[in-house]
Amino acid sequence: MRGIDTMRWLLAALMGFMCIAAQAANVDHYVLGKPTAKTPGRVQPGLLLMGGGDRNFEALHWFMDKAGHGHIVILRASQGGEIGEEFYRKVGGIASAETFVFKDREAASDPAILAVIRRADGIFIAGGDQSRYVRFWRGTPLAKALDAHVRAGKPLGGTSAGLAILGEYLYGAMDGGSLTSPRALSDPLGESNTIETGFLNLALLEGVVTDTHFSERARLGRLVAFLTKSEQLAGRPLLGLGVDENAALAVEADGRARVFATAPGAGAIVVHGGFDRKVKDGAPLQIEQLRVVGADTNSVVHLPSGEVERPAFLRRYAVREGVLVALDQSTLVIHGGAGVAPGDLTPEEEAQARAALEAALRAGYARLQGGGTALDAVTAAITLLEDAPQFNAGRGAVFTHDGRNELDTSIMDGATGNAGAAAGLHRVKNPILLARAIMEKSPHVMMIGAGAEQFAEAQGIPLVDPAYFRTEKRWQQLQKALQAEARAQASNQPLVLPGKAYFGTVGALALDVQGHLAAGTSTGGMTNKRYGRVGDSPIIGAGTWADTGCAVSGTGWGEYYIRVAAAHEICARVRLAGEPLPKAAEAVINQVIPRMGGDGGAIALGADGVFAFPFNTPGMYRGWIGPDGVPHVAIYRDDPLPMPVR
Repeated sequence: MRGIDTMRWLLAALMGFMCIAAQAANVDHYVLGKPTAKTPGRVQPGLLLMGGGDRNFEALHWFMDKAGHGHIVILRASQGGEIGEEFYRKVGGIASAETFVFKDREAASDPAILAVIRRADGIFIAGGDQSRYVRFWRGTPLAKALDAHVRAGKPLGGTSAGLAILGEYLYGAMDGGSLTSPRALSDPLGESNTIETGFLNLALLEGVVTDTHFSERARLGRLVAFLTKSEQLAGRPLLGLGVDENAALAVEADGRARVFATAPGAGAIVVHGGFDRKVKDGAPLQIEQLRVVGADTNSVVHLPSGEVERPAFLRRYAVREGVLVALDQSTLVIHGGAGVAPGDLTPEEEAQARAALEAALRAGYARLQGGGTALDAVTAAITLLEDAPQFNAGRGAVFTHDGRNELDTSIMDGATGNAGAAAGLHRVKNPILLARAIMEKSPHVMMIGAGAEQFAEAQGIPLVDPAYFRTEKRWQQLQKALQAEARAQASNQPLVLPGKAYFGTVGALALDVQGHLAAGTSTGGMTNKRYGRVGDSPIIGAGTWADTGCAVSGTGWGEYYIRVAAAHEICARVRLAGEPLPKAAEAVINQVIPRMGGDGGAIALGADGVFAFPFNTPGMYRGWIGPDGVPHVAIYRDDPLPMPVR
């Protein structure tokens, strides 16, 4: 009998597929399991809002349980039946998984497809291109069937584009692009911000605008822009809901929602709207203050109100001339140079380096906590690093071919665009102080050599005997370099220096409570250098850059950083191309510079509080301190370095 039942089911499934294929030729249909089998459990209402990642099996098990472990229908408008395969074979515990891949609008009225949707225990909308969903489904019987499915007390889920279309107002990506935060904030009412409505009518998402892949793609800014334009259309305050790629929000029938996360710190954020409706068409967005609430696995989110029990964080932001700015989130990020490798340091030297990094973070952060500016914090942190002999700056500077210490530095204020720099210094105890004095007390940007030191003396900046900078370790490094040079000359071979010979810099970036950025860099240059060689550290745009939205300090093979204007290039990618800051920093440091033959690292900090530590060497002295006042430092690539929840 079992064999006869199986044959009957196979025949019914085949006839069903043939029927669908005949009536809707522009739909691909995939079937796994037994669509005619009895649903094992009780079907219950629920919404699963997934941020775009996969393998969130705990959240999917919740969804399958809501569907009574019965029949899941997956809807999409691109790709194939991969999600159905995952649901049926990897998540498991369901009677069947049917996937429909739509190719046009006509199929959304097909009676056979609608019949399958009506009998589904759970419906899941996959990722892809949300503009296709709007074009293919809005105003069709399929859209009405989705509303009816939810009203009938059955679960509905969506991931990525499948979540983006569920709110009352939604970003449709109707121009074929994917709007970035900088571009969205630069013109929130512009044509590229294609806000749509009149699609689905889900009570728990009434007045809600959703977005996905949230933290990974730095989408807080564009969600604010979505809200701005949506509120113009709605004429009332709305709510923004963003879900991280490694998270899902599982919403019960009463609107209570919990987070399922597959990575530490992943979750959801709620943006409360009610912005000023006097937004100018074609102008960058201006918002004095907006409130953002984070939700993690310990939180409970109530929809559609947006109230959050046990929030992961509460943050204030502003938008200034289209730039998203974190308020009351003082952050300091530092580096002590790239190129260090395991085995380079004794245990004692490593401990001293870590202690110096922590001390620099505390010194800079104390200025921020005391009401100081980002410039104050950068200056304080770099001053301490210059005083620490562990780093190639100030007292720990390396020696030139002539046995001298030659120092370079620069600083930049992101709020004003002002900058100061100095090169070829031999007696200035703390070069960063001179860079700041040049910026604030002279009409110039850069000074060099004896003239710069004359200006330093006039400004009361401490000068020291050159012997102050001498350390035995750096002196021995010069002797080894000279010996290598002599051997190369004796064998009539060119001296080829490793990239590591060019490394050694300190730097700091700060974001103050006003949302202003600053950047600074200081270096002793390269061991055994000649002819007054100058690297990238004192070159504004190469080794140091800060504007209203981004700050960078570099450390590495300076010639290459100069050639690509590395620090400015990172921030330009953020500002002009709309790239998330970590992605922009990674691309320049780990792709552009290595392709040219250079290497090194950098630190980058955004006005929204996001920062990054890209480097392509075995290690980079680095650290950060945030609102909790706890310094975090690392040296080698594999060192643990906890990052803040965003």
